[in-house]
Amino acid sequence: MAVVSVVSSTIHFALFHRPLQISTVCPCSSSVSCRWRKTASRKQSLYSRGKDSELMVRRAVGEGGESGSSADVVYRGVYGPWTVDSDDIREVILYRSGLVTAATSFLIAASPSFLPESSTISHVIKQNHDLLYAIGTGGLGLSLVLIHIYVTPIKRFLQALWAAGVIGSLATYVNSALPLNESLPSYVFYLPLSIWLVGPLFASLTGLVFKEGLCYGKLEAGVLTFVIPMLLLGHLSGLMGDGVEHNLLALWMVLFAVFAARKFTQPIKDDIGDKSVFMFNALPEDEKRTRIQKLEQEQQ
Repeated sequence: MAVVSVVSSTIHFALFHRPLQISTVCPCSSSVSCRWRKTASRKQSLYSRGKDSELMVRRAVGEGGESGSSADVVYRGVYGPWTVDSDDIREVILYRSGLVTAATSFLIAASPSFLPESSTISHVIKQNHDLLYAIGTGGLGLSLVLIHIYVTPIKRFLQALWAAGVIGSLATYVNSALPLNESLPSYVFYLPLSIWLVGPLFASLTGLVFKEGLCYGKLEAGVLTFVIPMLLLGHLSGLMGDGVEHNLLALWMVLFAVFAARKFTQPIKDDIGDKSVFMFNALPEDEKRTRIQKLEQEQQ
């Protein structure tokens, strides 16, 4: 479970202690080219920290001068203009829906901790713990597939953590929880050492909320970055009392609910980022060099 405690620092190091390279080879040997690439890297870094570095141009529709729809808004990115299309909107909605699914499943699954033991609702929820765990895991996985992160290795790292957590969860359930007729969450609760196997799943969630807190300055996401590993590591070590664990779980539930709900208050373009960067990364190497040369000429 040590991976949960280091995932935030790993992402922070990757974002702030290494330059954001769009191409592994500097296309030109001139100092002008390299200076331009450093400027582009700084711009992207600023955007990833939530600073809006785009120039937005609204096109008038008709003679009335009213602003157009989202498709009529052009954003000036590092590598050229871009617009929000229907595919972008669909991806962002699915990304946010995945987060809502994960948060809702977690809230329902954790609620018996705050309900009377003899409650019918509590009993029904406990009977469906594994289903809720699977639904929440699927929602988180969907969001990690659709999340927009400029540094691809970070995205792949979070996805790898999720996959490792899924494998560990399945192994724990099939080999340990199921033979004892226990749900996976209950088994992990009563046998803290099993957190080592399911922990990477929550480490991927920690990385996601860290990214959200870093990019958009969301307080609830920033606090979640610490609450999640604190609760899991505290339960794993046995050094945290039941009362403290109970309070941290309640805080996790509240913050996760606020975080998921507030995602739908953001403009669609926020979760897209600078689309020109992703468009540039998708180009073949020769087209990348051509694009950079063209941008250099425009700046002269």
